[in-house]
Formats: sequence, structure tokens, C-alpha cells
Amino acid sequence: MSRTFETDAGTIRWERFGEGEPIVLVHGTPYSSYLWRDVAPALAGRHTVHVFDHLGYGASEKREGQDLSIAAQARRFTELVGHWGLDAPRVVANDIGGSIVLRAHLLEGLAVRDLTIFDAVSGGAWERGLFALMRENPEVFAALPPYAHEALVGAHLDNATARGYRPGVREAFLAPWRGEEGQAAYYRQYRQLAQADTEPYEHLLGSIEVPVTLLWGTEDRILPPEYGTWLHERIPHSTLTWIEGAGHLLQEDAPGQLVAALLR
Repeated sequence: MSRTFETDAGTIRWERFGEGEPIVLVHGTPYSSYLWRDVAPALAGRHTVHVFDHLGYGASEKREGQDLSIAAQARRFTELVGHWGLDAPRVVANDIGGSIVLRAHLLEGLAVRDLTIFDAVSGGAWERGLFALMRENPEVFAALPPYAHEALVGAHLDNATARGYRPGVREAFLAPWRGEEGQAAYYRQYRQLAQADTEPYEHLLGSIEVPVTLLWGTEDRILPPEYGTWLHERIPHSTLTWIEGAGHLLQEDAPGQLVAALLR
């Protein structure tokens, strides 16, 4: 990604391509815009596609002292959309990207044309499993020897797909978190993610007026289907489609179905 945006806590890297109605693709943790490598080109014939790496992720700046909370990322996302000069773009989000987008729309005043949210953190009790352990014991995980850290990150990546990665993809997702700096960055961002940043907008979910499309993998082990049902029940006019056999990352497990839904 050749373009940059300076924020209060570092540089965000981003890219734009294609022509047509603007659409913004928002990744989650511990991923990057590389997640959209198949989806974005498929949309570019009909849309001007915007992709970026959240601060602290991928190719964007990673350093100690950054505020990487959902609240801070939502504010920066709103500023980034303003920097792009977009007036109510379409927005697509996965994992914590969902909570970032929802908070930006409901609390930061970000205007959107429509929302597509899939297998995403949105609200409720989502501090669970390995994530909860990393949040509660960041100093323990940060002190892991490199081989143990890489094994843990690799296992977490594997848990996100029900169908497996194509050659080289797992390595690409693992690369930013390798080495001393990468390991520190990995646990830095996890320890700052908290339900306290999603609770303030939960009561506003029913007030969303734009079209909302929800997609959910039936084999999601990170945010199982009940999380999709939870969100669907709180946005009364939303539509919910189950993607059979897919895990947490539709970009990897069902990119064709994801693109088809977006083009509809």
C-alpha cells in the first residue's frame, strides 16, 4: 500500500483502486488488509475500493504507547473516511472491524450508505477463550519464547478457517507478528480490546436506519453463530444469511459467496 494517513499515534497505510461507488473494507485482528486480496479486485469493476491497515496492524505503524482500543480505532476510522472525502460510503467489516464500524457510525457520527458485517465483534459477552487469557495475562504472553509465540499465533490463525489456507497465506498473516517487535505488537493490541468499548452503543443498535446485511459462517469457532443471531435480533431490519461450512474468515473460506452478497 503506497498511501499514508498521519494520525495522533502514528501512520496508517492505505490504498484505493477501481472506479464507481465507494466501498470501504475493514479488517479485524490479528489480520490486515491482505485479507481482502481476492474480494477487493472483484469489487473494483463496480466500486472505488478503499483498503487500509488499522494502526498497530499489518504495514501501519506499530510502536509502544499507541492507543489501539476499539474507541480510538473508531475515531481514527472516522477521520480516515473524512480524509478520503467520502460521503456515506458502503462499509464492509469483519471481526473487531465490526465493532469499530458500529462505534464510528453510532457514536462518532460516521455516515454510511449501508453496512455489511460478518463474523464480527459487535457487543454482548465477547471477551472469551484465548482472547480473554491474553487480555488478563499480557505480561506472561509477551514473555513467551519466540517458538512458543509463533506456535500460539499460528494456532489462532488456524482456528479462524474451517477450510484451511491456500499456500503462503498463513505465513503472510503470521509475518507482521514475528520477531521481538512483532511479538510485542501482537499482545499490545490484544490487551487493549475490551467490551467496555462496545457497551456504550449496544442500546443504539436498533436505531440504525441504513440497510444492514449480516453474514455468518456456520462453522465459526471464534464467534459462533449465536453472536450473529444476537446482532440480528438487535437490528430489526437487518438480514442474516448463514454461510454453510465457512469459519470466521469468509474472505478465506467463501470469498465467492462474500463477493456475490456485496455485488447484490
